[in-house]
Amino acid sequence: MHPRKRQRKNASAMKLVGALVGQFRETAGLTQRELADRVCVHEETIASVEQGRRPLKPDLAKVLDRVLETKKALQTAVDNMPEIDLIPAWAEQYMDIEGEAIALSFFANQVLPGLLQTENYARAVFRSRVPAFSEEEINAQVAARLERQEILRRKVPPTTSFILSEAILMARLGGDKVYKETLRHLRACADLPGFTLQVTPLARRTHAALDGPFILLETPDHQHLAYTETQRGSKLIADPDEVSILAQRYAMLRTQALNLEEAKGLLDRLLGEQ
Repeated sequence: MHPRKRQRKNASAMKLVGALVGQFRETAGLTQRELADRVCVHEETIASVEQGRRPLKPDLAKVLDRVLETKKALQTAVDNMPEIDLIPAWAEQYMDIEGEAIALSFFANQVLPGLLQTENYARAVFRSRVPAFSEEEINAQVAARLERQEILRRKVPPTTSFILSEAILMARLGGDKVYKETLRHLRACADLPGFTLQVTPLARRTHAALDGPFILLETPDHQHLAYTETQRGSKLIADPDEVSILAQRYAMLRTQALNLEEAKGLLDRLLGEQ
């Protein structure tokens, strides 16, 4: 598998295109909600594009040009936006495999996996980075993370399993408002078909994955792989023996964690305490 070059539209250009969308919308006499209804997207999508927090994709640009009668102005702008390298080279191969996987299993003990992060949670993650990102870099990183989540909305989405440490659910990364929004998002995700969410309680006296987080993947040709990250790099694991060890740990974690219904109950209780 040949990794594709991961790039993101320049943040300044994203703001410029977003401003164009806002100007064209106002000229047409439409609110963000009215425009969103006409092009069949969420109002938040239009708001994020206009604020330069989310890139305008070519297919949406085409629809907006038609609805706003802008004579391909937005398509032209998107096609000519400058690009910047975004994803580290050591993560590119994983990103390719993740995008095509038919099954994904995540164990996380410090921060929510990217596929579960809301926009505001992701922004809090990147604002916590040391050394700090600029605001433009944060916007670009957040947009890339949200784009990754499209695999969960594929016509045939992958089977996904997440085991989260209870510590993640207790941490208030980004503040109280972001915390509550994140809990609501996780609770909604827990009801998705083909989606399993479990939680390892802090009170456990044994733990099968004390070495840290990892991901298990199954490719369309049924190859089983694993992926781990460190502070400054990552490792894609293809050796069957090594993958087997992590698969055994994941299986044990599932027996040690709260099941889906219990996890839902925990989220409901945490939401009720807000």
